Amino acid sequence: MTITRSIKIVFCLLVFPFCCVTAQEEYTWELGGAIGGSFYMGDANNSTPFKDTGIAGGFIARYLLNPHMAIKGNLTAGRISGDTRDFKNVYPNGEYATFKRTIFDLGAQFEYNFLGYGIGNTYRGDRRFTPYILGGLGFTFAPKPAKTIFTMNIPIGVGVKYKATPRINIGCEFTMRFSLSDQLDVTQREGLQLEDPYQIKGKGWKNKDSYAFTVFFVTYDLFPRCKDCNN
Repeated sequence: MTITRSIKIVFCLLVFPFCCVTAQEEYTWELGGAIGGSFYMGDANNSTPFKDTGIAGGFIARYLLNPHMAIKGNLTAGRISGDTRDFKNVYPNGEYATFKRTIFDLGAQFEYNFLGYGIGNTYRGDRRFTPYILGGLGFTFAPKPAKTIFTMNIPIGVGVKYKATPRINIGCEFTMRFSLSDQLDVTQREGLQLEDPYQIKGKGWKNKDSYAFTVFFVTYDLFPRCKDCNN
């Protein structure tokens, strides 16, 4: 073995770890948390977004398919409330209702980034910042006071994300959750029941309750997708 060949081998062994680090701009998972606000749309609020906003927060995980696509899971808790006393509609017998409750949301969504998201691969158009859209399927759990509700929901939303460092992501996201229940605003056993205040039954998605989360999130990249060093 010649001296020149030995030097090349030693050089490759020294450079290889740094080459892999350079390639580790892509990761397979993101884990983190989110905090923000939640509001409800239904029989006590059918036209005013962000009315009676309560606190919301939870955990999120993303499986990164590629720079444009990801699958995200969430476990989020939020506070929703409503009051019909300042409502323009008049309910039968002049009755009114108020409610407050905590809801828990477990779901999965498919995310599409409009720009390739990442650092280090600008040759293919990746950017530190991108807007994105999402849609998926979720489950809503709302414990008592009046009755416990467990139902499905369809989340649809938009967001923006920014890669603050090679492994830290920050962003903001708004999602509307369309539930299959009309009882999220039923928290009392007597008086006006917002489940069916006009005695008009709804089928399918008609006359159902929905709620929204607006959150700021921070996630950390895990499990690098290391590429081979090509020399």
